[in-house]
Parts: sequence; C-alpha cells; structure tokens
Amino acid sequence: MHYQQIQNGIKYKLLKHKTMPYVNIRITDEQVTKDEKRQLIEGVTQLLAEVLNKKPKTTYVVIDEIPIENWGANGKQYLGTKK
Repeated sequence: MHYQQIQNGIKYKLLKHKTMPYVNIRITDEQVTKDEKRQLIEGVTQLLAEVLNKKPKTTYVVIDEIPIENWGANGKQYLGTKK
C-alpha cells in the first residue's frame, strides 16, 4: 500500500510497509571459494543494514555462478579465466 508525502513542495510516494531486500549477485564461475561467497553474503547484508536500515534476518542474498563462456563484455565473449 502506498501513501503520499509532501516535503518542500515535492510529492513522494512511499511504501506503507517495509519490504525485505533480495540481492542477486551474478559472477563468472572462476573457482570462487565458499569463504569468498560467505564474505560476499555477509558484506552485502551488512551494507544493507548500515545504509538502508534493513534487518539481516530478512535480507536474502543469492549468488549465481555463470559459466565463463556465457559471459562477455565490450562485444567480446570471454574464452578463458581471468585469474
């Protein structure tokens, strides 16, 4: 449910209820360790708590590992690992 708030002559639409954050991290499958994934999950959760005041208990982080050959940039397909 939305409600409107006027501040300094500007009308804002705000959510009346708080929503849970969901973060999807997509990385190439280049031997990222369990510990590195744990650090990513902890870091994102902490960042959302500090910046957006979100509760860690209701913050969801998902890491998708994409095969390197399915990744590209600047019009080029990656063919090897970056490490």
